[in-house]
Amino acid sequence: MAQHNVAPLENLVEQFERMPGIGHKTAQRLAYYVLNLSKTEAEELAGAVIDAHTKIHYCSKCCNLTDKELCPVCASPLRDNSLICVVETPRDASAVENTHEFKGVYHVLHGAISPLNDIGPDNLTIKQLIARLGNDDVEEVIMATNPTVEGDATALYISKLLKPMGVKVTRLAYGIPVGGDLEYADEYTLAKALEGRNEI
Repeated sequence: MAQHNVAPLENLVEQFERMPGIGHKTAQRLAYYVLNLSKTEAEELAGAVIDAHTKIHYCSKCCNLTDKELCPVCASPLRDNSLICVVETPRDASAVENTHEFKGVYHVLHGAISPLNDIGPDNLTIKQLIARLGNDDVEEVIMATNPTVEGDATALYISKLLKPMGVKVTRLAYGIPVGGDLEYADEYTLAKALEGRNEI
């Protein structure tokens, strides 16, 4: 029998192909890698996937991923609860956290407003964010949504909701990367860099 007709193998390749950023060739490589695992290793991999799926849920406060009631950031007494950094995805929260510069807490929206994709404000965790402002003494909300049309629209929508509540709303400065040359920056990036300029 030709290898490409082995149904379980084809199914495995198809499952990997569904993952973002995984093309057919990479999916095949992953499938063959899994096939070459020992039975114990394969069971450990399958167990890890099921374990993550059943145990991980949203933090009851910031909506980030956790296996406890609160995520490690929300549970830490060392974090500044008066400063909330609003991000689109858990990966974005990790990116900010990896800078080791931010001492506040996060709020994960799980997306951005996108009418073309039928994602409205009610599909995001905006209500939970507003509830937090009622409970905590929040002084500033940093909108760290992506520098895209959807990210900008989401930041603007949320800032309009929060401003009447007397909370300072800021937007991450976007612009020229450190070590970059102005001549290689596109117009949108340059415009954003000018907009987000700071006093020195």
